[in-house]
Amino acid sequence: MRRKHIAAQLYTLRDFLKTPEDIATSLKKVKKIGFDAVQISGLGPIDTAELRKMLDGEGLTCCATHESGQMIFDQPEKVVEKLNLLGCKYTAYPWPHTSPKTEEDYKQLAAALNKSGKVLRDAGQVLTYHNHGIEFERFGKKTGLEIIYDETSPEYLQGEIDTYWVQFGGGNPVEWCRRLENRLPLLHLKEYGIIESQPKMLEVGSGNLDWGKIVRAARKSGTEWFIVEQDVCRIDPFDSLKMSLEYLIKEI
Repeated sequence: MRRKHIAAQLYTLRDFLKTPEDIATSLKKVKKIGFDAVQISGLGPIDTAELRKMLDGEGLTCCATHESGQMIFDQPEKVVEKLNLLGCKYTAYPWPHTSPKTEEDYKQLAAALNKSGKVLRDAGQVLTYHNHGIEFERFGKKTGLEIIYDETSPEYLQGEIDTYWVQFGGGNPVEWCRRLENRLPLLHLKEYGIIESQPKMLEVGSGNLDWGKIVRAARKSGTEWFIVEQDVCRIDPFDSLKMSLEYLIKEI
């Protein structure tokens, strides 16, 4: 893979991002590892203008952000403002904060996503949806995630598929990349492996996902950013990001 299309999801480093000083130090490390882009998530309090200055100083692009679900629903204009300050086009709705439990709940979630997504679209920006395992609960013939995408317009909601959580939920990451053709600008590259009979998040290339097929399917669907994320690391998180990046550059 080309380095310029790979980003680091800063949520991986959240324990090292609690203060502006921590953030500055960590961004420097991320750049030294070899990343040229990051997704903003998991940071402690910091002024957005100051963050943009740090990113520019390290030569790092903000490829996307994660914003709180409540802000996306209630104050999408503030999301637009923040993205403009960061020079960023994409954000993701990170978690179904409405706690959907029925088919109707998912339809109501989709309607709210459509509404906020239109605000971003009108500003030249893109709202995406980041899945976990919860959305793979089935309601009749459809899972929650299928309902979300079927009940929203591609104009207003695009995808940020998380490969680990698709696999965890019993889905197929390759098929989900194909399903969202022309609707998948962002992809979370999160490895799924088994250690002592338990599912684990591992460095990309260290587990059981077929990354060649996943990346080819995502490219065909128009993915712009391939974002490495690891919620839980068995080693130093910076070393985990480095291992994943090196695998992607050399092997994919």
